[in-house]
Amino acid sequence: MTERCEWCEEKQIQETTASVYWELPDGSRAIEIKDTPTIKCPICEAEYQQETIVKGIEDQLFLVDRRKITSPINYKDLMEMERILKKNYFDFSS
Repeated sequence: MTERCEWCEEKQIQETTASVYWELPDGSRAIEIKDTPTIKCPICEAEYQQETIVKGIEDQLFLVDRRKITSPINYKDLMEMERILKKNYFDFSS
């Protein structure tokens, strides 16, 4: 876990969950993902997802049959959906 807020450097951040809205990679629609791991800062009031969570969601949305995604969907259910590809072939970061 991040030890400080990415925005104001506050040390007393909180781990929580929140709903986030994500556009599908094909641009066909946006979905609500409930109970997504979230960092909340009590000082600057920022709420955000760590980069590992963001990358996990983006990769998963490439790997599953997007027609089977309902909205809203719980984060856990999205991440546990059966994958139709083994890896994200569009990720050139590694």
